[in-house]
Amino acid sequence: LKLFIKDVCGYPLSIFFIVVNEFCERFSYYGMRAVLVLYFKYFLQWDEDLATSIYHTFVALCYLTPILGAIVADSWLGKFKTIIYLSIVYTIGQVAMAVSAVHDITDSNRDGTPDNMTFHVVLSMVGLFLIALGTGGIKPCVAAFGGDQFSEHQDKQRRTFFSVFYLCINGGSLLSTIITPILRGQECGIYSQQKCYSLAFGVPAALMVVALVVFIVGSGMYYKAEPEGNIMLDVCKCIGFAIKNRYRHRSKQYPKRQHWMDWAEEKYDKLLIAQIKMVLKVLFLYIPLPMFWTLFDQKGSRWTLQATTMNGYFGQLVIQPDQMQTFNPILILTLVPIMDSVIYPLIKKCGFNFTPLKRMTVGMFLAAMAFVCAALVQVEIDQNLNSLHFIDSLRKTNTYSLFFRKHCQCFHLPPRVICNVIFSQTKDLTSKPEQGNNEIRNNLCKQYYSFLAIFSFLMIRNKFSLSSGSQSCEYIKDFGFGSSYTFFIPSTFVFGPNCQDSITVVEDIEPNSVHMALQIPQYFFITAGEVMFSVTGLEFSYSQAPSNMKAVLQAGWLFTVAVGNFIVLIVAEIAKLPNKWAEYVLFASLLVLVCIIFSIMAYFYTYIDPSEIEVQFRKKVDDDEDDKDKQQKAEIEMVRRDSAESYDDNYKQSKM
Repeated sequence: LKLFIKDVCGYPLSIFFIVVNEFCERFSYYGMRAVLVLYFKYFLQWDEDLATSIYHTFVALCYLTPILGAIVADSWLGKFKTIIYLSIVYTIGQVAMAVSAVHDITDSNRDGTPDNMTFHVVLSMVGLFLIALGTGGIKPCVAAFGGDQFSEHQDKQRRTFFSVFYLCINGGSLLSTIITPILRGQECGIYSQQKCYSLAFGVPAALMVVALVVFIVGSGMYYKAEPEGNIMLDVCKCIGFAIKNRYRHRSKQYPKRQHWMDWAEEKYDKLLIAQIKMVLKVLFLYIPLPMFWTLFDQKGSRWTLQATTMNGYFGQLVIQPDQMQTFNPILILTLVPIMDSVIYPLIKKCGFNFTPLKRMTVGMFLAAMAFVCAALVQVEIDQNLNSLHFIDSLRKTNTYSLFFRKHCQCFHLPPRVICNVIFSQTKDLTSKPEQGNNEIRNNLCKQYYSFLAIFSFLMIRNKFSLSSGSQSCEYIKDFGFGSSYTFFIPSTFVFGPNCQDSITVVEDIEPNSVHMALQIPQYFFITAGEVMFSVTGLEFSYSQAPSNMKAVLQAGWLFTVAVGNFIVLIVAEIAKLPNKWAEYVLFASLLVLVCIIFSIMAYFYTYIDPSEIEVQFRKKVDDDEDDKDKQQKAEIEMVRRDSAESYDDNYKQSKM
């Protein structure tokens, strides 16, 4: 596609396709990720530890593959082709996830439960691997490709583009974490109605298709730079040669060198070695950082599972447990300008030198406080879960207990639901219904089978209706979240204006009394910590590294995120703590310990100006080369002088 209009309002037309592509891709990724842990637990029927482990394995892969994507783009395919090819892989993965969530595919007996769970597990794992490869592979390419579209005199437009680009990331994340949980809460299916995970994954898949198509449409307008090699490969080769050369000359007969990287001088340029030394100083500070990400990324796993045991009514508004994650992007967009324009200037006016490393230390401490808040909330939830009320005297009567079960999703009740009747013997309930559902049981005497069978039951949030033909009886009761009730209908029951008086209701399990609003403080602390840690950390890293080494630091930063998610796996599998609040306290304690270690490392760090060091180094190299040239000229002059004197002596001898 060729278009003659190349600029719009001073901006290359091609960047509009890139911005739309980024918005759709971020919506696709964060939308799928928002409901992922609930899909593991309630669709694949995994326990919480396994669901958490697989979730964090996926997130870790998403932050490891950018290194591979950057190398492929810079050394082989170029940014454009890398984005195209990996976006196709990405799209296939999203489609695979949507198909894996269709329960009707293997539900041969049509009871709403997949009969071949292996098919769904394998397909979802393949889909997640492709998504991790795709989203991680294009992550380092899209922003850089957008920056390539601007010419040298468009610095202002380029800065504006990156601001809009970052806004699209947060906008896509915010909208997707609002919309996809609502889609998940719907009921869909061909033969039986179940929670619609296929729709929750299908919409992100459709957005990824849109992202790919939009990017391809703009292909005729892009500036496509040829791959020029990847600096990370040069850095790795240089470090590898230095280590190998140092090992070869480990004997005491060889003189020591000032820095172990100096052993690469035999093969590599001294300026490159000096730049790597500056990068290694920053990477050394990265060692404690993964612990922050260990806590931060659990808001999409442990915290979401915690919200499923809480009360989600905010007045007339019903919040899904996975929608609580929307507080993170909302608070980011709020706190970043407040921090930059109010908090940091105020601290500076007070005379306190709030350096970047000090900000990062405070950010880690705030993340630890977030998990202390989560532990306190979990204690309240555990107290609520342990308060079960059982039927005593009524159950001792000579009745054959019949019940029907209505799974009304507590966080998104449909306006009008027909309840199915299932006959079986009842058992005492010893735990709350999963996902915050309500369980309602109807007990009649044995001889009233036929009487019960002709009834139809309807539920409208807090209204329970029992009807037969044109007659009906309504019992109004606020069922709450995660509650269980038994309705005793006597054999003398008759329809009439006071029919509800003859129905006896016993509360088996109390509704969830801990409100989701109690999670807001932990989201506030973790987001404030993210702003002070992540934003400041990237700014500090970029200011302390040479301009051609920023890609190396970006790779190192993403690697800390991946390691942090792997730490979650280790702790979840090794600790095996019986109480969740204890696990939250453990993570908070570990981060406080790491925070102390990092503060000590930061105290001994000396800030540098890489550009000034590079200028001084180049000047020194030039001076050394000038001295070397002068020395070589002097040696040549001496050789010439010696040659001339030797010629005169020989001439005189020949003449004699």
